Order: sequence, then C-alpha cells, then structure tokens
Amino acid sequence: MSLPNITEASIRSNSTAQSFERGQTYYKQGCVSTLTLRGNTLLAEVEGSEVNSYCVALRFDQGGFSSVQCSCPYDFEGWCKHIIATMLVCLHEPDRIEERPTLEQLLDRLDHLQTQRLVQSLVEEHPELIEAVDRHVSLMTSPKPKKQPVKPPRRTTVDPAPVRRQVRQILRDAVRYMEEGYEDDPITEEIISLIQHAQQLTAQDESHNALVILEAITTGCIENWDDVEEYGAECVDIVEALNDAWAEAILCADLTEEERVDLRVNLEVWQDEWNTDFAMCLVALHQGWDYPPLQRVLAGNVTEGGAWEGIIPHFGDDLAKIRLQILERQERYQEYLYLAEAEGQTKHYLTMLGRLGRVEEATGAAKTQMSSAEEAFALAQTLREQGALQPALEVAQTGLSLSGRCRYELADWTSNLAEGLGDRQAALNARAIAFQANPSFVDYRLVEELAGEAWTTLKVDLLESLKNNSSWRISNTKVDIFLHEGLIDDAIATVNDLDSYHSALIHRVMKVAIAHNPDWVIENAIPRADSILDRGKAEYYQEAVEWLKQARAAYLELGRQQDWLAYRNNLIQIHGKKRKFMGLMKEKGLD
Repeated sequence: MSLPNITEASIRSNSTAQSFERGQTYYKQGCVSTLTLRGNTLLAEVEGSEVNSYCVALRFDQGGFSSVQCSCPYDFEGWCKHIIATMLVCLHEPDRIEERPTLEQLLDRLDHLQTQRLVQSLVEEHPELIEAVDRHVSLMTSPKPKKQPVKPPRRTTVDPAPVRRQVRQILRDAVRYMEEGYEDDPITEEIISLIQHAQQLTAQDESHNALVILEAITTGCIENWDDVEEYGAECVDIVEALNDAWAEAILCADLTEEERVDLRVNLEVWQDEWNTDFAMCLVALHQGWDYPPLQRVLAGNVTEGGAWEGIIPHFGDDLAKIRLQILERQERYQEYLYLAEAEGQTKHYLTMLGRLGRVEEATGAAKTQMSSAEEAFALAQTLREQGALQPALEVAQTGLSLSGRCRYELADWTSNLAEGLGDRQAALNARAIAFQANPSFVDYRLVEELAGEAWTTLKVDLLESLKNNSSWRISNTKVDIFLHEGLIDDAIATVNDLDSYHSALIHRVMKVAIAHNPDWVIENAIPRADSILDRGKAEYYQEAVEWLKQARAAYLELGRQQDWLAYRNNLIQIHGKKRKFMGLMKEKGLD
C-alpha cells in the first residue's frame, strides 16, 4: 500500500504555526535519519534535543493516516515537530523511504511450529507481552461466556498502616500550605493518586488488597478531615473517586456474608461521620452479581427496566460502566453486550460489537440506537480499526447530523477519511461542517481546495456564517479570512470594539486599512493612545507610541500633515513632562 496523499496544507492543518516552523527547520537540517515503510506503517527516527533519537510511527489505511505517534513528550495541540519533519520528508523526498517486508510477510515465511517458537522467544525476552497476547487471542476467538469459577477469599498481603499515615501527612501538609495563603487544592490530586493505586490492584485481581487500601484511605481522611475543612477544603471529587473504587473492588472480591455485613456497617458509619454519600458502593455491595434483574439481563433477557427494579438511582450509569469494565476484563463479551444494551450504554454496546468484528450488526444497531455525535465517532473509529472503512465513513457521516460536543473533531476526522477513500464530495461536506463548528483559516483553505468549481457559491455561505458568528474567540480567524478575501471593511468591523489586549490583531488590520479607510485608523488609534497617556503608567507608553505611529500614517495618507502636527503639538503640551514618553516619541521619529 502506498503512502496517502500528503500536502503542505494538510500538514499545516494538523499543526500549530510554531510547531510547523520548528518541524520545517528540523527537516531542512536533515534531522530525519531513517524512514522505513512496512505495509501500512511508516517508521522514522528523528534526531532531537536528547541523546537518543525519537521514534515516529505513521499508520495509514485506504482512508489516509489513521494513527500518528511520536515517542517525544510533546503533549500540546497538533503534531509535534518530529512528526512534521517526517511528513515533510515524505512530501518532498519520498525516494528516501525504504520499503521493508511487513509483519505478515515475515510470518508467512514461517510454518506453524516456527511461529509458535518465535512468539515464545519474544515472550521470554519481554515477559509483559504475555498479557497482550492473552487479550488479543481472547478478542480474536471471542469465546462464549462462561461462569467464573468461585475463588476462595484471598488473604491480604498489604499493610494499611503506611497508607493511613500517608493520608494523614497529606492533610497535615495541606493545612500548612493553606495557612500560608495558597488557594490551590493541595489535597485532591494526591489522595486520588492513592485511590488509583487501589484500582490498579483490583484490575490485577487483587481486590482484597484493594479493599484494605481503600479502608485505610477512607478512615485516614475521616480522622483528619476536620483540620482541612476549617480552611474550606472540599471532598466531593475524592468521595466520587472512592465510591467508584469501592464499588469496583466489591464487585470483584469474593466476600463472605460476614465480610459483607461488616463492610456495609463500616460504609454506613463512614458516610455519616464524613457527612457524605457512599450510596453507589453500598448498592454494589447489596446487589453483587446475584441481583435477580441483573441476572436476567446477563442471561439475555433485555427489557425496558434494564438491570433494575423500580426507580433507577442517579448513579445507575456509573455503576453500569463499572460492571461493564469488569465484564470486559473477564472476557465475558456477550454478557457485556447484554448489559450495555439493557442499561442504554449505546457507545459501549456499539463499539464492543465493532471490536468483536461484528460489523454488520454494529452498523445495523447504529441506525436505530445511535443518538449522539460521540457515539458515532467512537463506533466509526472502532470500525476503521477493524478495516471496515466504508461503514466507518457512513457511520461518521450520520454522526455529523447528531448533536454532541465533538462536532469539529468528528467532521475533521470524517473529511480526512473520505478524502483518503476518494469520496471528494463527502470530504467537502464534512470539511464545511468542521469550519462552521470551529472556524479557522486552515479549514477555510481546505474547503476551497476541495470545492473546485463550486467554491464561488460555497464561499458566499461560509463568509456569511463567519460574519454572523459573534464570538470574540474567532477574531483572528475572521481577520485572516477577511484580509485574504480583500474584505477590509469586515476586518475593521471585527476589531473595532476589541480592547487593547488584542492590539497585535488591531495593528495588523490598521496597516491594511490605512490605504482603504484612514479615517477609521485615526478615529480608533488616537483614543487608545490618549487613554494610555492619561493613565500615566510609564510601562505602557510604548503601546501608546505604536498607536500614534498608526494615526500619523493615516493622517499622511489623507494629506493632512498639518492636522497631525497640530495634534502632536497639543499632545506634547499636555504630556511633555513625561520623559519616557518624549524619549519614545523621538526614538520613533514622532517628535
């Protein structure tokens, strides 16, 4: 499979201006040392600021790039400079790419016995791989649900005392921190980190140890909370995290009836002492997995009532997600599907169907059950991972007509996939939706590139939607596009009422407007300069002089030099004793 089409515009659309510039520098300096193409994966090594090179992996399918990763720690908007440099090599120097056999081609050289020996050898070198092999084999074979064997209660191996001391120390440190006047929350992140450790133990089938740690955290908080509550500390996020962790550990532990009673009493006492709510984990403790409505659902009897009798509590969705997480970990996929369907967890239901390779079933269910852009996006991505590109595109297109908060991300993804599949019209429609959801100059140009002869008509609609968008957050985009299209009056209207926080943008428009509407420049620049000077803050005099430079240029454009001189002389008469201001005037040739 050949690399997807790469253009500079597509690289820029996935990068910030700063990252693109840095990536371009890396490319020109020859920092991309090797590029190896193996089937649908391009691997590159890029020299950076560290001793070891960074590894870039570009995975693609017929719909374009499906995954773009780099081993560097960059965690901001868009692609990092190493990815950009790699993309630029692919664009300008494709001959540098060396094609090598794919994994499939390599394995085809081996017989069954040799393949087994290879996997065994790799696992011996990297023991952690056995878990990944286990997961993938389970998913690929999709075993029928089986009852989990009843395990005897496991003896705990952790000491709760150090955890309780750690909680106490966190809260004591927080008191000192807050006494010094700091307003940041010094507690929640550290306590939740301890809770997450307990959750990791639960996931590793050490739920009894997890319960011991959760008890230490809970009692440690309760015993010392009065000290921090006096300073306004809140426990809402901590209690929410504890509720989740307790519920999951309880549902994974094989508790005796006596242990259940003791734990119920403790949880009820703790919530009273802390004046909080442990209702969800108490319900999990009461129901377990033997709750009759739940049992009926797991057996395939899905009804409107779902896995509940009577009114569903406010935490119903949260508890359902915890159960689903456990079922997935235990590879009980059909029971997972029954519960997800019964509890209205549409995204989880559809994506699991997709992950199990049941593509037709997933797309069929999506037509009647999908109700949000988020659900559509999740399913479309899953289908693409399964190689079902056309169904993924159709689901994504449907999602664009649904409500949701990921409208831009879904539209951008859909446009890229459609373009890769050669469906230019679908790519255009999705890109136009992306622009309307989150206008940017890059997307505007991409729509223009995709529209071809239809651009003249489509441009009118996009510009109209842009003019009607009153958000100040897109002021830069408006100016970019209006100036690009020569719509100076619209650019002026965009910045006219902005405060001086946006001075760079206003100056940019003024430089263009001097020849088009110099009167506006004068009327806008002079009040800004006067306001700064009247406040008498010397650190802002430089800004005042910049506004005066714009006003002077506009006066000269109008042939009104005498009016400028009169204004300047009056300015000097009023502010002539401001030595820093007068020095700046002279430095800029305005004296």
